[in-house]
Amino acid sequence: MKKILGLVLGLSVGIAGCSKQDAPETAANNTNKDSVHTITIASTGSDADIWKFIAKLPETEAAGLKLDVKNFTDYVSMNTAVANKEIDINAFQSYAYMVAYNDANTQKIAPLSTTYLEPMGIYSSKVKNLNDFKTGSTIAIPNDGANESRALLLLQSAGLVKLKPQFDNVKGTTSDVTENPKQITIKPIQMATAVRVKDEVDAIVLGNTLAMEGGLNVLKDAIYYEPIDQSTKMNVNVLAVAEGRQNDPVLQKVGQLYHTDAVKQYVKENFGGTKVNVDKPTTYLTEAQ
Repeated sequence: MKKILGLVLGLSVGIAGCSKQDAPETAANNTNKDSVHTITIASTGSDADIWKFIAKLPETEAAGLKLDVKNFTDYVSMNTAVANKEIDINAFQSYAYMVAYNDANTQKIAPLSTTYLEPMGIYSSKVKNLNDFKTGSTIAIPNDGANESRALLLLQSAGLVKLKPQFDNVKGTTSDVTENPKQITIKPIQMATAVRVKDEVDAIVLGNTLAMEGGLNVLKDAIYYEPIDQSTKMNVNVLAVAEGRQNDPVLQKVGQLYHTDAVKQYVKENFGGTKVNVDKPTTYLTEAQ
């Protein structure tokens, strides 16, 4: 099937430590303007690799910043650590995932800056074309909040199902499927084990980070993937901070670092074109809700 990648955006998980008792030196508690500000960043997978690269850049030193990148293996823990101000920033999630987290938690987080958009794809070892799905096929999708909604929207875009007109792109579930002509079994599963079960189902919907960890490139290996256009604004990845810290000028410097030429080149060379740079104000995302 012809894959469409319309660049209309302009476009260009516990931790091994860190408790409230030994909280990191943050922009808020470092008041000496001439000193180096140490910023802790929680991340995972390819995002952590990018931020470890950024930490070594001369541009980071020139900005008066020292980045301490912490590897997490759990998404919720990353957001909780940021909301509690045990970590300054995290880098892993889409804006839609952040909104879903805020809906489910009292302590809120906020977008500091945009980073990139990477398409979610449908992968299969048994099917080469969308038209080849047989009646009663099984497709596994993420079972967590916004990613479940996102996967269902992808299945609708692929023409496999139809969703109710008022489908919630943050809280939508399989119960919102109104038409399923091929009687496809949509199976929400834990995404941490997703790649390992790919061959046990007819197809699986994966976010690009997990796909890459499984040796897959969405542009080459998916039988269908998201278009990148106005309809996928909510899927733009962000740097997140505790609510109230998004206007901290020191933290904002971190967001600016992601869009330097050196980082763009590193991402281009290491991620096969699957991360499309999005350098937009956060209002671009909040207007999408």
